[in-house]
Amino acid sequence: MSNIVILGAQWGDESKGKLTDVFAADADIVARYQGGDNAGHTIVLGEKTFILHLIPSGILRPDTVNVIGNGVVINLETLFGEIDRLQAQDIEVSSDNLKISDRAHLIMPYHKAVEQWEQMGSATKIGTTSRGIGPTYSDKMNRHAGIRVGDLLEFDQFQKKLDYNLETKADALQIGGPERHVLLETYHSYAQRIAPYVTDTVAFMHEALASEKRILFEGAQGTMLDIDFGTYPYVTSSNCTAGAACTGLGIGPKAIEEILGVSKAYVTRVGGGPFPTEMPPDLDEEIRNIGKEYGATTQRPRRCGWLDLVALRYAAQINGLTAIALTKLDVFDTLADLQVCVAYRYKGKQMMAFPSSLQVLEECEPVYETLPGWQQALTEARTAADIPQRTKDYIAYVADYLDVPIPIISIGPDRDQIVQLGQPLW
Repeated sequence: MSNIVILGAQWGDESKGKLTDVFAADADIVARYQGGDNAGHTIVLGEKTFILHLIPSGILRPDTVNVIGNGVVINLETLFGEIDRLQAQDIEVSSDNLKISDRAHLIMPYHKAVEQWEQMGSATKIGTTSRGIGPTYSDKMNRHAGIRVGDLLEFDQFQKKLDYNLETKADALQIGGPERHVLLETYHSYAQRIAPYVTDTVAFMHEALASEKRILFEGAQGTMLDIDFGTYPYVTSSNCTAGAACTGLGIGPKAIEEILGVSKAYVTRVGGGPFPTEMPPDLDEEIRNIGKEYGATTQRPRRCGWLDLVALRYAAQINGLTAIALTKLDVFDTLADLQVCVAYRYKGKQMMAFPSSLQVLEECEPVYETLPGWQQALTEARTAADIPQRTKDYIAYVADYLDVPIPIISIGPDRDQIVQLGQPLW
């Protein structure tokens, strides 16, 4: 049995949700380990499109148990809305197939007010989703201020923590913070609704490991948005890399057997920050329209760039990728030539390592290799034999550069638009 981490190898939006859904067909458990409702995993099933923000992507598989781990920050309004929408679409969501960690921290309404207040006073416009993610993780690390799911089940404790936060955040809440009595009433009803789902997920995960269950560890956002290893400060507020599966679920490194990085055949990112391979405006717009590159959570247009192998190799190194799934190859179907970035040029010198300094990265120029396009439609392909040789050559070039196999590709949004090129991970 293999337990697999599936994570984004770029700046997010790599089609992780689709890949998780595909692998979940053979999984017993899908466990989400970080991030909040700033994530948006899109899964297309025939005529239906599902966008999941908090609930793991295995929820669309009837025999899979889904776990929201302690590393996730939870907006209960978003969570309950997501449950209601799924149930309205005849998707089962119950305490049998959804387990929520009692150690996960809550995104409170005042966290959004705090984020707005902080952004007004900041000279750096990071481009956050304004969903209170950062302030929630800040409160978690503060220790005095963090409110966990388990506190709802001990409501006196919840009330004490709430009062502390409303007092210490008074300056920020002057711009439109919620009233105490409204919060108490709302969260008392939330406590009753969430109670059936609340679980000691650490114990649950270790029981699953002991029983040799197949587990998918699902990440959100992408490696280049990691709080430590991404393009700081233009990053998210959590660790998006493979190590977070351990801290976000309470499992040891030995529980992980495969680490699958999901990468587009090109690159996108949302919001500010340096982006060395960003395409010129006309091509940027063309790729955005073909690939429908708009944020699943915010609908913000994504910036599009050529595949950056310097950044992708960096992601492979810090995650220990054992395989890569290359997605959205079909977006390139009409292009005659494709560029891939194989190095950076900084102050006249060529560099192969991804820099930690934003100032250096902003001054880097991409060094490109031009590869021929295939100029054939890929969307109907279902086997390796259906893939044009030039497409295979492009995939092989990327795999050779990274020294990481690419056993699976995606050539469209639907669940069945997947092609196995190598040995299946399961």
